[in-house]
Amino acid sequence: MGTWIVIAIVVLVLLWLVFTYNGLIAARNRTQEAWSEIDVELKRRHDLIPNLMNTVQGYMGHERGTLEAVTNARAGAVAAGATGDPAKIGAAENILSQSLRSLFAVSENYPDLKAISAFTNLQETLTATEDKIEFSRRFYNGNVRDYNIKLQTLPTSLIAGALGFKAFGFFQADDADRAVPQVSFGNTAQGGPPGPGSLPPSAGSGPPAMGSSGPPPQS
Repeated sequence: MGTWIVIAIVVLVLLWLVFTYNGLIAARNRTQEAWSEIDVELKRRHDLIPNLMNTVQGYMGHERGTLEAVTNARAGAVAAGATGDPAKIGAAENILSQSLRSLFAVSENYPDLKAISAFTNLQETLTATEDKIEFSRRFYNGNVRDYNIKLQTLPTSLIAGALGFKAFGFFQADDADRAVPQVSFGNTAQGGPPGPGSLPPSAGSGPPAMGSSGPPPQS
């Protein structure tokens, strides 16, 4: 009788281990998939910027500092993405978001540029990309929350580390990135808001808060 009880306990423990392990694997895969969606949108934004710069250079030649800031920020974001370091990626993407906002704010001073369909199309596409990044950020953070809760609650927390599972960090917008930039020009009304093509202040390309492993590895 006692032997059967021991066998039953062992079987139950093994079943619990199997179900717990499979649940953690599924949660981790969902989180990694959610991160890959963010990565796709970030790369899409990187690919759009050279076309944007080619379009605006002929009209904004006097804004060399603004144009160089966008070009340098884009190069920094691409280089940071190649390192796989989430801290570097987050910081570089945040700088890129801010430089793009500055560019679109300054473009309000060039009506000839705003009349070009190529520019307005790129502006709309970049804005839509920012919206997708924000949506993907929320989806990713939800998966990170659920996954991290699994790791940190008993009894799963007793074995998760031994099985090689580590917490992921949230992908959060930087505080400065959330703020709406105040832009004014000498020949325009002061304090006027950026034009409709300005990137939304809640872009999801802000730096991820570091967990023990940062964002999931990109597939």
